[in-house]
Amino acid sequence: MCPCVGCHVCFGVPHGVRVLCHVLDLLMVMNFAFIEGKYNGSTLTILGRNAVFHKVREMPIIGGSGLFIFAREYAQASTHWIDVKSGDAIVEYNVYVFYY
Repeated sequence: MCPCVGCHVCFGVPHGVRVLCHVLDLLMVMNFAFIEGKYNGSTLTILGRNAVFHKVREMPIIGGSGLFIFAREYAQASTHWIDVKSGDAIVEYNVYVFYY
């Protein structure tokens, strides 16, 4: 089942941990697991600083599994909606990846 609300196509789901490093910064440790199509069963791993109140944040892709083994490059995150009290957010990730 797709966790996306109102999306047309869901091809993967994020799994991760956020660690508060500073009042406005998080350390993101996240795997994006693909669940459909050519990349089904593969993952991309993101690890980096997420300054949540910046319009666009860049975080490095440090690896992956399946078809993305030895993956490198970066992801850009931009927040579309956030509820500061609950910590809930809708975040768009644009991912640029180089893999073998």
